[in-house]
Amino acid sequence: MNINYNSERQIFKIDTENSSYIMMVRRNGYLQHLYYGAYIKDDDLEYLFSDVINESFSPWAPSAGVKFFALDTQPQEYSCNGAGDYRVSAFSVEMECGNSATALKYVSHEIFDGKKRLSGLPAVYVEEDSMAKTLEITMLDELSGAQVVLSYCVVDGFDAVMRYTRVKNTSNKAFFIEKVYSTCVDFDDKDYDLIHLYGTWAAERTMERKPIIQGIQEIASKRGSSSHNHNPFVALVDHNATEEHGNAYGFTLCYSGNFSAKIEVDTIDQTRVIMGINPEDFKWKLCPGEEFTSPEAIMVYSADGIGGMSRQFHKLIRKNICRGKYKNVRRPILINNWEATYFEFNTEKLIKIAEAAAPLGIEMLVMDDGWFGTRNDETTSIGDWIVNENKLPGGLSVLTDKLSQLGMKFGLWFEPEIVSFNSELYRSHPDWCIHVPGRDRSVGRETAVLDMSRKEVVDHVFNAVSSVLRSADISYVKWDFNRNLTEVGSAALPADRQKEVFHRYVLGVYDLAERLTSTFPDILFEGCSGGGGRFDCGMFYYFPQIWTSDDTDAFERCKIQYGSSICYPTSVMSAHVSASPNHQTARKMSFETRGNVATSGSFGYELDLSIISNEEKEMVKAQVERYKDLYDTIVNGDNYRLIDPFTNSRWCAWEYVSEDKSRAVLTYVVTKYKIKGRYHIKLAGLDPNTLYKESVTGRCYYGDTLMNAGINLGNDLHDGDSAILVFDKV
Repeated sequence: MNINYNSERQIFKIDTENSSYIMMVRRNGYLQHLYYGAYIKDDDLEYLFSDVINESFSPWAPSAGVKFFALDTQPQEYSCNGAGDYRVSAFSVEMECGNSATALKYVSHEIFDGKKRLSGLPAVYVEEDSMAKTLEITMLDELSGAQVVLSYCVVDGFDAVMRYTRVKNTSNKAFFIEKVYSTCVDFDDKDYDLIHLYGTWAAERTMERKPIIQGIQEIASKRGSSSHNHNPFVALVDHNATEEHGNAYGFTLCYSGNFSAKIEVDTIDQTRVIMGINPEDFKWKLCPGEEFTSPEAIMVYSADGIGGMSRQFHKLIRKNICRGKYKNVRRPILINNWEATYFEFNTEKLIKIAEAAAPLGIEMLVMDDGWFGTRNDETTSIGDWIVNENKLPGGLSVLTDKLSQLGMKFGLWFEPEIVSFNSELYRSHPDWCIHVPGRDRSVGRETAVLDMSRKEVVDHVFNAVSSVLRSADISYVKWDFNRNLTEVGSAALPADRQKEVFHRYVLGVYDLAERLTSTFPDILFEGCSGGGGRFDCGMFYYFPQIWTSDDTDAFERCKIQYGSSICYPTSVMSAHVSASPNHQTARKMSFETRGNVATSGSFGYELDLSIISNEEKEMVKAQVERYKDLYDTIVNGDNYRLIDPFTNSRWCAWEYVSEDKSRAVLTYVVTKYKIKGRYHIKLAGLDPNTLYKESVTGRCYYGDTLMNAGINLGNDLHDGDSAILVFDKV
C-alpha cells in the first residue's frame, strides 16, 4: 500500500498491492478522476482524456481557464450539483439565498500514516498507524463557504479504498447540506453488469445480476434502516466476469440507515457510481464552524472475479470492522427457545430444554421474546425491561444458576429501540417515540419506534438494559429491531432540523450500541432486524454476528447465505438448525441437511431438543463436534462459491479453504431431483501440489486434480440430499 503525490503534475496515486486509484488537480482547480483498476506503475494518465468533447448543451465550466472544459463530460472525483454537471451528483448545499448550485475546487491536501476514527460512526479501523495510509484533500465552495475534506484510506493487506466526506461551514451564515455522498467514481465505459442484493422479510439478499443500462439506476432504502429490501452493497463487473476471472468493483456502506447507491450511464457511455446517505428526507443544517461527517464507503477492486472481490470484503470485515472479544474467539453453540416455545414458556420449561441440550454439547440457552413486563403476545410491554416473575419466579438469576450447574451460559433477547403502545414506558413518555404532531401514528406489531435522536431516550434505554444485564450472569444479547420508521419527526428538534431525524436516529443507535458493548465487553451481542433487515457493515462494527434471516428452511437458507456471501463473511451469519416441518415454509427436511446448511455460519439450534428422538440427539452431538472441528476453516478460511442456487435449480455448493491451504471443506445440497442427473464438481483455491485425503471415502487427490478434473459425487442424489466433505493435507 502507498499514497503518492506528484507535485509537478498535481496527481494523486493510491496503491494497494493489486489496485491503483488515480486523480489529478486540473489547473482550473477542479479535481478530476483518472483511473481505478488493476495496479499500474505510471501516474500520468491525463492523456486518456480530452477537454474537447463536442457534446451539445454541455456548458463550459465558469472561470475554468480551459476552453471547452465541460464538467458534464469530464470524469469528476466528487461531483457537485447545479454548476454544469448534469449527471447524478454527490454533493450540494443550499445557501441562505435558497440557491444550491455548488462548485468545489482544490485547496490543499495531507498524506499521513494511520487512519482516523470517525466520531460517532462505525468504520474500518487499524490497531497501529503503520498499517494504514490516509490522504485528505481539502476542497472549497467559495460562495457558500462549504469546506469539504475528501478522505481516502488504504490498509495493509487489502485491495480496498475507504472513503468518507467531512464538511465544515467556514462562512458566517448557516447553510443546509442537501446531499453528501461518501464516494463518487467515474468509469470511462459502460461495459458492466450490476450486481445487487434485494429481498424481503424471510428472503433477504437475493442476488441479481443484469447489464447496466443507459440512464440512472438506484439501489436504496428510505425505511430508516438498511432494510430487508435492498442491501447497501453494489458491484460492477465485466460482462464475462465469473467467480474467479474478470474485473469486479464492489461498493458497500458502513451505515445502517437510509442509503442510496446510484449508477448512471451518460450519453457518451461513461458510468458514474455514487453511494452514501439517501438524500431523500435528508437536510442537515450546518451553522458557522460546525462539521458534518458522512458514513464510510468501502471500495474493493479485484481482477480475480466476483469471488476475489468477495474474499477481500470477507477478510476486511472479519479483521478490521468486527471488534471485541468474539472477533477471534469461537462463539458458543446455542439453543434459542423461540421456535420451540414462542411466548409459552416459564423457568421449568426452559430448564427442561437446557437439560436436554447440555449433554449434547450445546453451550448456551438463549431466552427470546416474552420474558418481560406482562408480555404473552405481540401487543404489549416492549420498553418495560423488567422480568415477568409470573413466568420466571425469582428472576433471571434462578435460571442462570441452574444453567451454570448444567455447564451452560445464558443469553437474552431485547428490542431496545422499540416501545409498545401498551406499555408503562409509552404511557409515561408518549412523546419519546418518532412521530409528527397531529398526524396519526402508524402501527407495526402494536409498537412505535423510540426517538433515538434524543439523548434522554438513549440514556433511559441504556440504563434499563444495563440494569437487566447486571442482574444475572448474562453472556449473550440478541438485539432485535422489528419496525421501520414512519411519520418521522422529533419533538426535540425545531422545524428547520426535522429532516435530520433519520440520520440522528442512526447516530443514537450507534451511541447506544457503543455504550453497551464497551460497558459489557464479555457479552456476545448479536444483531437482528426481523432476521437480516439491518445486515450491514455499520452493525458489524458493534455486533460480530447477525441473525441472517427469520427463514430457517435449509433450502431457503442456501440462497440467503449464498447471496449474503457476495459481500459478507460466514463469521457474521447466524445459522440454526430448526424443526421439520419448517415453521416458515412447512417443508420437511432431514436433520442431516438442516445441520449441513447451518454449519456454514455461527452455529446453533432453534427447536425443542427435549422432544426429538434419541437418533436425532446423537446427530446433534455429531454436528456439534464436527462444527468445533471445522470452525477455524469455515470462519477464517477463504470462501469459494461453486454452484449458484440462483441460476442452478438442481443443486448448490460452496467451499472453504484454510489460510494455509491444508484443509478444504465442501458442502453441497441437492434441491431438485433430476432423473439420470450427474453431480460433478471442481473445487477451487487449493494448493495444486498438495495431496489431500477426502474424509468419507479416504481417497487421496492432488490439489490440481480436484480443481481441474474435479470429483464425481454420484448420480443417485435426491431432493434434500447433502453432505459435507473434508479434504485434509496428507
